[in-house]
Amino acid sequence: MGLVIMSERELNRIEVLSQVTQGRMTAVTAANVLGLSRRQVHRLLKIFQSDGAAAIRHKARGRRSNNWIDPAVREFAVTLVREKYSDFGPTFAAEKLAEDHDLKVSRETLRKWMKDAGIWLSRKQRRTFHQPRLRRECLGELIQIDGSDHHWFEDRGPACTLLVFIDDATSTLMQVRFVTSESTFSYFEALDLYLAAHGRPVAFYSDKHTVFRVANQSAKSGHGMTQFGRALNELNIEILCANSSQAKGRVERANRILQDRLVKELRLAGISDMDAANAVLPGFMERYNAKFAKAPRRADNLHRLMNIEPDRLRDVFCLRDERYVGKQLAFSFERQRIILIENEITRDLVGKYVDSYAFPDGRLEFRWKGVGLPYSVFDKDQRVTHAAITENKHLSAVLEHIKAEQDKAPPMPRRAGKQKTRYEPTGRRNDGWNSKLARRAKAKLAETSPPDAG
Repeated sequence: MGLVIMSERELNRIEVLSQVTQGRMTAVTAANVLGLSRRQVHRLLKIFQSDGAAAIRHKARGRRSNNWIDPAVREFAVTLVREKYSDFGPTFAAEKLAEDHDLKVSRETLRKWMKDAGIWLSRKQRRTFHQPRLRRECLGELIQIDGSDHHWFEDRGPACTLLVFIDDATSTLMQVRFVTSESTFSYFEALDLYLAAHGRPVAFYSDKHTVFRVANQSAKSGHGMTQFGRALNELNIEILCANSSQAKGRVERANRILQDRLVKELRLAGISDMDAANAVLPGFMERYNAKFAKAPRRADNLHRLMNIEPDRLRDVFCLRDERYVGKQLAFSFERQRIILIENEITRDLVGKYVDSYAFPDGRLEFRWKGVGLPYSVFDKDQRVTHAAITENKHLSAVLEHIKAEQDKAPPMPRRAGKQKTRYEPTGRRNDGWNSKLARRAKAKLAETSPPDAG
């Protein structure tokens, strides 16, 4: 008869039926052991006694399944997926095969085919693991910085941002500061406090926020450096940008702890505004560092003394730019028209670039080789519209300002559309004699004609 392949269940049935045939087990007991009815056991026993043990094997063994798919269809489907839909998921690829190629295959069948062909990897296989980065060895070698936008005062006050400076070697909170949003001036303020307390570190480590990194590196205009990067360059401090949030995981984990502990500390203290919160932050930092700070591998402190006079920091922590002076000693700056007052210096600045200094308190200065220039502002009162671009990290602060402005006064009516002016009818018909030239001719005719005899 040859070799007969059977499953474990079938072999177990043969053994039980053999015992029933030999009289060592009843049919009722066999039914309980096999999990079958007594009638089914008698049927199997009849087949076993007449045809032998091979008859107990399932009759469909070795036959093709009723939902069997031809190998040619499988090969055709896999070829189409590999050529046209190699980066598609099984569900989307099955839809495209049905729509564009009239080939209907279930998504799970196609998933199995794609996995066997090496086209599709499961979510588990696609996982990427970020290898932990060793801490730096010394304090002040690398400072991770980040801003955490959160409801720090819960429902007692508006959401704001906490700027966090943390040392990579020790996980020590070096500086924290509540600000309205992540902006260049807010980072200047926190950096000023950091430098006064610790000195200059070797480098800062940040994300790719536009405060730290120019988004379009291939832009033809600009110098490829942000205002914050320019200030750090003048202070001889390096700025490094991480490619992922995992790369600066120490400050991210610190933010998670702060969003838990600091929120509760502010609630217990009954604090609901940024000024009061900034006043209690030094005490919180001491408690935090006592619990979470680590000892550095080396005892060296790489912070350096300031390389600039304190009074010159005012010119460092501002927004600096250049403006081209036109023939009328004028140029545009922040939607305003700046006109230089004519004197011995400004008279020779036509066709040259002057330096602009925008300070946090709103003051504006223009200089030529360090010399201040007198100017006047011609403001066209241009208003920022709903089309103005607002970054996500500034959105909360911008919305708060908009709500405050809306509460002050109702909006001014403004026309929309491409046409800037609108025709106002005068009620006069133009029959060809209302033109300026025709009116002048009629007036001249009236002057030369003799008066009527009265």
